[in-house]
Amino acid sequence: MLKPRNTPTEVTDLEDATVTLEDGSVRSVQAATVEMKAGDLEQLWHPIYMERLARTYWRYLSHITLHLIRVKYRSDGRDVVLLFKPFKLLSFSAPEYGLDVDRASVTWAISGGLLVSKPGQGRLKISVRRIPSWEGTPVGSARIRVDVEVSNFYPAIAHRISDHLYRWTQSKIHVIVTMGFLRSLAKGDLTPSVVGQFEHQAK
Repeated sequence: MLKPRNTPTEVTDLEDATVTLEDGSVRSVQAATVEMKAGDLEQLWHPIYMERLARTYWRYLSHITLHLIRVKYRSDGRDVVLLFKPFKLLSFSAPEYGLDVDRASVTWAISGGLLVSKPGQGRLKISVRRIPSWEGTPVGSARIRVDVEVSNFYPAIAHRISDHLYRWTQSKIHVIVTMGFLRSLAKGDLTPSVVGQFEHQAK
């Protein structure tokens, strides 16, 4: 949801909030503010661009890991694998999309994988929120807040080995990758979806 093609954007105000709750679950949120021309945002406020933003996230994950980590698509979801399909790090159900006047989102339920201690728990969600113009947005511009959130996630490393090891390996890598993804939104290159659920709706 950033720009159809080569629309100037600026990414600022990056934040990270990662906590382990008392029950052992993890909530990790990385966020950034993206500014662009108001007209460009209106053009992008369409399910197809949310679908492309989601695909761009997966593409960035694979690219930044030198394609050691890959995303394999299924009819009912997708798997994040280490090189080959038998090594499923994380499995997700099919994405669920939401779009209204001020908010848009895509959510994947976490169904399993080697990195999960409680299959069927947790979710990954990318959400976009319009920032009201009275909150300092320059005239003729529009700002959105992009969040990448993992919630109710029970990491296998913390459960089987130690929480300390999880924080300094998997958790740290996730934050670095996600913050890099948010910064990359300044380029505005959204990748067409592999599934293409909303492609036929494009104008």
